[in-house]
Amino acid sequence: MVKERARILVVGGGYVGMYTALRLQKKLKREIRRGQVEITVVSPDPYMTYQPFLPEAAAGSISPRHVVVPLRRVLDRCRVVIGEATAIDHGKRTATLSTLATEEEGTGTEELSYDELVLAPGSVSRTLPIPGLAEHGIGFKTVEEAIGLRNHVIEQLDIASSTRDPAIRDAALTFVFVGGGYAGVEALGELEDMARYAVRYYHNVQADDMKWILVEASNRILPEVGEEMGIYTVTQLRRRNIQVLLETRLASCADRVAVLDDGQRFPTRTLVWTAGVKPHPVLAATDLPRTAHGRLKCTAELTIEGATHAWAAGDAAAVPDVTADAPGTDTAPNAQHAVRQAKVLGDNIAHSLRAEPLETYAHKYVGSVASLGLHKGVAQVYGRKLKGYPAWFMHRVYHLSRVPTFNRKARVLAEWTLAGLFKREIVSLGSLEHPRAEFELAAGGKPPNDPKGSN
Repeated sequence: MVKERARILVVGGGYVGMYTALRLQKKLKREIRRGQVEITVVSPDPYMTYQPFLPEAAAGSISPRHVVVPLRRVLDRCRVVIGEATAIDHGKRTATLSTLATEEEGTGTEELSYDELVLAPGSVSRTLPIPGLAEHGIGFKTVEEAIGLRNHVIEQLDIASSTRDPAIRDAALTFVFVGGGYAGVEALGELEDMARYAVRYYHNVQADDMKWILVEASNRILPEVGEEMGIYTVTQLRRRNIQVLLETRLASCADRVAVLDDGQRFPTRTLVWTAGVKPHPVLAATDLPRTAHGRLKCTAELTIEGATHAWAAGDAAAVPDVTADAPGTDTAPNAQHAVRQAKVLGDNIAHSLRAEPLETYAHKYVGSVASLGLHKGVAQVYGRKLKGYPAWFMHRVYHLSRVPTFNRKARVLAEWTLAGLFKREIVSLGSLEHPRAEFELAAGGKPPNDPKGSN
């Protein structure tokens, strides 16, 4: 039994935020019904994005709406606030919020008081001061970016098919991806697969006309699947005529020309930036302790060091890995740990409210799986290495088992089944990004520079 009324604030609606709130709903069901516990979830989006499915959404294997989980439907016993926490004063137990309502009202921000704080804002793209990156780079962390990139790639095929200028054609058919982690390799593999299929419907564009380039600063890609599988991945990508440039950095992308630090230049209309992430900026606007890398200092029980009634997990937290051989090792900021940490975090908050002993988070990393396109993949699970179709199949089975709710599992499985029976869709809906352009033009307004396109 909870001794006092508790107001729990969960900042973030991603893996940790949603799964923690979901766990709290289950563990504190009676207390919520009696009004002893109130859970508020603050998220910039009304949904949680299952990011491992973004590459397949970009390739058209899964509908965008099935990559996201609506928070209000799943967290039916929580109060969901669409907005962002801009600052947190844990000493006063208050969070400063900017919501859609405060923006509409023009009243600035509002303060929300709490008793227990869960910080799970996740991460944002880690960018560098590279000339032209802000103007021409495309990210790959959200479902909007994934669908925008799909539309953009198909539009480049349309441009290449219709232009008579060889320079424009060459730039349209050159696709540069920066970053050899999961996001970059899987997005490149899926989109190259889709584009290779799509060009069969263009009378004057061939698959060999396209240039796909992966730029990675280190000497290997996909470090999570091991060195051997990383080398295999490089070999497979190069067999598909994809240039993999290791120990190479992007120096500039001004004027739509990707310039590398080794002097190579690639005129391109597509530059996808997936070179890592960094902690969410809200962490810097708190009075809670952080590491040198900007993550919250946490204990193995997922409490924040030196702060009572404050909890954290996921990308924003430096959680000690009690299963590691080397002391001082933190858990990797990935979905495998985030989902499991959320379960322990929800349980520990319930234990804390009931004055019960806390659990220690301990999970030994079991391995990783990665897709390289349709029927292609790599995996290293429990020390066993898989490649090709078996790895791709394991990738799908694993992520189907992990995507939240039975509803989403059934829909994704149905889409995969239909995709196996029918041909791919290769339609670009770039006009979705400017839905009022046609009407504004008809009404005598000034349309945007590219009313139909994604650029």
